[in-house]
Amino acid sequence: MANVYRNAKVDFTTTGNTTVYTTPSDSRAIVKNIVVSEDSNNADSITITVTDAAGAVFSLFKDKAISAKATVELITQPIILQEGEILKAQVATADRLHLITSILEINRD
Repeated sequence: MANVYRNAKVDFTTTGNTTVYTTPSDSRAIVKNIVVSEDSNNADSITITVTDAAGAVFSLFKDKAISAKATVELITQPIILQEGEILKAQVATADRLHLITSILEINRD
């Protein structure tokens, strides 16, 4: 069993639903934090979801407001992602927000 520390970074250049991280089929993942930063001097909003292996979508944040030039740590406790689950994000406006998430991936092999 191996532990791999990862980070996933997204510069949102479109408003489409963007995959941030997908848990491998042989692993579980612990999402330690999700940090969002606004760099265009315009307030915006972000939606964060988890899609499970069956395709059901669960909302973590819906239209979470991010102030101009602000940095926000979105979660205060870790989130567990099981095999095949997908962390996704969508922004209201392109070219304003960045996201970084820190993940501990635990391989079961």
